[in-house]
Amino acid sequence: MHSDITVQSPDSKAGLHRDNPDLGKAADCLVHHSELSADPWNVCQRYLRTLLHLEAIQIYSRFRQRPSPRTVARTSRFRTIPGQWIEAISRGSVQTAPNRFRLLNEEREIATWNDAGIPKLWLYNLHYFAYSDAALIERWIKENPVGTGVGWDPYPTSLRIANWCKWALSQEAVAQTICDSIATQTAWLEGLLETHLLANHLLANAKALMFAGTLLDCADSPRWYELGMRLLEKELPRQILNDGAHVERSPMYHSIVLEDLLDLCNLGCALDRPMPEISRYIPAMLAWLDHMTHPDGEIAFFNDASFGIAPDPATLHAYARRLGFEAAPVSLGESGYLRLETNDLVLIFDAAPLGPDYQPGHGHADALSFELSHCGRRVFVNSGTSTYEMNATRAFERGTAAHNTVRLDGVDQSEMWAAFRVARRARTFDLATDHQTFVAAAHDGYRHLRPSLTHRRRIDVSPKYLEITDQLEGYGRHKAEIFFHLAPGADPSIELDPHFRSSVGYTYYSTGWNLLIPNRAMVGRWEGDCPTQFVTRVRFD
Repeated sequence: MHSDITVQSPDSKAGLHRDNPDLGKAADCLVHHSELSADPWNVCQRYLRTLLHLEAIQIYSRFRQRPSPRTVARTSRFRTIPGQWIEAISRGSVQTAPNRFRLLNEEREIATWNDAGIPKLWLYNLHYFAYSDAALIERWIKENPVGTGVGWDPYPTSLRIANWCKWALSQEAVAQTICDSIATQTAWLEGLLETHLLANHLLANAKALMFAGTLLDCADSPRWYELGMRLLEKELPRQILNDGAHVERSPMYHSIVLEDLLDLCNLGCALDRPMPEISRYIPAMLAWLDHMTHPDGEIAFFNDASFGIAPDPATLHAYARRLGFEAAPVSLGESGYLRLETNDLVLIFDAAPLGPDYQPGHGHADALSFELSHCGRRVFVNSGTSTYEMNATRAFERGTAAHNTVRLDGVDQSEMWAAFRVARRARTFDLATDHQTFVAAAHDGYRHLRPSLTHRRRIDVSPKYLEITDQLEGYGRHKAEIFFHLAPGADPSIELDPHFRSSVGYTYYSTGWNLLIPNRAMVGRWEGDCPTQFVTRVRFD
């Protein structure tokens, strides 16, 4: 059944159009599950399933006191740098008028730096100072007293310290007020390291400490540098996997971390001394990024991922070459992703966990999903990420229905809740491939429905078609939905298994923050007894 329908507002339930009965039912199931019941017992169980995966330091850090603004004031000056700072990745100005800025694809007028009517992530980006100039920096210092507002949260503080230091390296002289502010911000950050979050946030903290500790001349500088280096020496071996992937398994955050490490190696050039403990990770990280890049030159959308947040792969490679790095030959492995490539097709398959157990906040319920390009153009896409606000759009984009995979009984594979929380998690296993013609894996995300329930998927690639075999192992009567999200303009021939009742409607595809592009989604629905098997065949003109 084909429906000629229009796109609904992104605030709709799960982003699927309600005029289409099948897509509407899928939306109802998703939102009902993500919000859960208000039953206190259910809420307690969900919290317990979430907390069981945390490390002790994450819980302990929640109870730490914030430093006092009176104790962090510092004075400092910039050191003379013996080496050369290589041109880093630059950003354009985001200021369009004295109180107007364009960030995350939205232009806003601000009343203050902490305008309560503006989403927190937009304000965070305002305080990052990815693009810096002296007048705006001096204004920020005057209008943001120590410890006041979201700009003093540890993550924007970390990014701003590093960005101001990078800006200062290109200046002939830096005002004393700016030097003192960077030192004060670093002293503040030292008492607020994000050990409650770990992962990419803690690496950003370490980067800021190393930049300030190296470039500032004050009594605290050696301690900041040593603390930053200790954090990196501890975190990099557990955050960079053996195939070069960042542990959160988001191509976007992988790119952010890669730029951070390149900046730190650049700092080594400015110091005229290498940083071998950092530089040894970069060639494999460049290679993993290549594996997760489509022929159009942009990243695949697995987990939280979007264009325009991190530098694109070509820009990162160019920066790496300026610093003397090239990608090393690395096969995909520990991260759980696989790539099959023929003359015409590129398929990227997800058999990865959501992320590290201690921090799955940027993970999606997308096990056994895939993206595919044909003749250089994207055909099958995951729905992307357009917001971090806790709303129906975020619930949809993290949920199984936003990805090219199978959902059972209207329930996500993993128990996604709030904006970044995950309770029950799907586990993938039995990953197999010949690296040329097929990929296969299984996951147990529905074991809470019935202990033996398992979803297995195998994708076979041939010159003329793609064959997707989905097996539901176990027993009992269940409802299954299979989702195929098409890139705008893509029109492959999809032959669903005859057991499915199919519908085609419009949903949306996000290529950037706050950008929602209409696209088509084919959904197949089935109800019956397990075990069973479905075969979908996709042909290309």
